[in-house]
Amino acid sequence: MKILSLFLLAAVAVEGHYTFPRLVVNGKTVEDRDWLFTRQTKNAQSKSGIENPTSGDIRCYSSTTAPQIATVPAGASVNYISTQQINHPGPTQYYLARVPAGSSAKTWDGSGSVWWKFASTMPYYDANKQLVWPAQNTYATHPAVIPANTPSGEYLLRVEQIALHMASQANKAQFYISCSQINITNGGNGTPGPTVSLPGAYRSNDPGIQVNIYNLQPDAYRAPGPAPWQG
Repeated sequence: MKILSLFLLAAVAVEGHYTFPRLVVNGKTVEDRDWLFTRQTKNAQSKSGIENPTSGDIRCYSSTTAPQIATVPAGASVNYISTQQINHPGPTQYYLARVPAGSSAKTWDGSGSVWWKFASTMPYYDANKQLVWPAQNTYATHPAVIPANTPSGEYLLRVEQIALHMASQANKAQFYISCSQINITNGGNGTPGPTVSLPGAYRSNDPGIQVNIYNLQPDAYRAPGPAPWQG
């Protein structure tokens, strides 16, 4: 019986893999095909997540840049279409990194202490007293609003959903990531921060990464990374 349970858990884990190939802005899918503004990830075929949060893949997990740049107004809502149901519990977080002067979002690699978080979801109990996160068991990530005071310019937009169903073990949290090339318009004069490097912002034993969610109160969860900047 124990062997059967382990087999079923493994099967569910495989079926639960996903990627985020299409950007949604203000409720509308802006990519009419996969990976138009969003950089194709290395797991485009396998759908498997990253388990080592100190790996270089934790930045964008991309295998190539995208051909185009999406125009996104400051203050817009953004999220992503998922290739499969997001059935693993865990937070969804959004980051931005501004492209340096003289570079292009089509080619810039996002290196350095340039990433700042602007949204992170928190868990709650469902009707069955199970710990769940917003947009769990749906086919799109939970939306987040780009702060209206974000300066105009080209950026890399990064989403991550951290699957925590096996995260009580070291390096068993799974990171599902995408980065899109965007140009923010009608922005403000804010100073986003704090900024972090990816990799560099996360450690394997961070309490939001190695955590037993089956013995956790919703308000006790602390997502990894810096506090969100909200403008």
